[in-house]
Amino acid sequence: MRAFNCTFMFAWVLILPFMLLSPANAKELSETVKKLKPGIVAVGTYMPARSPRALFRGTGFVVDKGSLIITNAHVLPEKLNHEKLEKLAVFFRKDKQSKMAVVKTVAIDGKHDIAVLKLIKGHLLPLTLGNSEQVREGQSIAFTGYPIGMILGLYPVTHRGIVSAITPMVIPMIKARQLNAKLMKRLREPYDVFQLDATAYPGNSGSPVYDAENGNVIGVINKVFIKESKEAILSNPSGITYAIPIQYVKRLIQEKDWK
Repeated sequence: MRAFNCTFMFAWVLILPFMLLSPANAKELSETVKKLKPGIVAVGTYMPARSPRALFRGTGFVVDKGSLIITNAHVLPEKLNHEKLEKLAVFFRKDKQSKMAVVKTVAIDGKHDIAVLKLIKGHLLPLTLGNSEQVREGQSIAFTGYPIGMILGLYPVTHRGIVSAITPMVIPMIKARQLNAKLMKRLREPYDVFQLDATAYPGNSGSPVYDAENGNVIGVINKVFIKESKEAILSNPSGITYAIPIQYVKRLIQEKDWK
């Protein structure tokens, strides 16, 4: 059994509902989704001479005063082809039209798999960050993002579920040879993450996990646990996804002067 990051190119994310919502709760979630969608973007790269010119790599969401975007560190490309004018960009819909905005990376927390991007120009509608230290097991959550990237177009998709467990960010290894330097470091410096009753599709990395009632963001989707190979996830999903608590995002933002 293994864990894979949920990048558009290398991982997988889908959430399976744990329980049915009552009509009242369904209406609340509907209003919450409507409010949050303008602040959720696709993250990728843009190259004028490439076909397709836009390539999606994951999801991001707007925070602070509207110029900062949070995503996973593993969503970002290792390097850009500057000779061919490749740029890091976010994609979204506004006024029923597809839009693109160029961004730059301004902060990375590799330990917690978080990256902060900044819009070169303009602002978008920010999401409200909640208090992940108050999250409890069994709490109803939802997340919105771009599963399967460009295949579904620029239409963010919402899934719902619960926080199944709060657990250390270490996947148990059955055999000693499965241990590596990165895992050993996690064993020495563990931190808790949210385990959700979810399965991932490509593109959901960086999706905001939020309280289904008030829309406050409590975590960031970053990993899915699968039972076999990543190719088998569609036919044999585990239904388990991990999210990084939003406290690490808030800490990273507070470390910088964004004015």
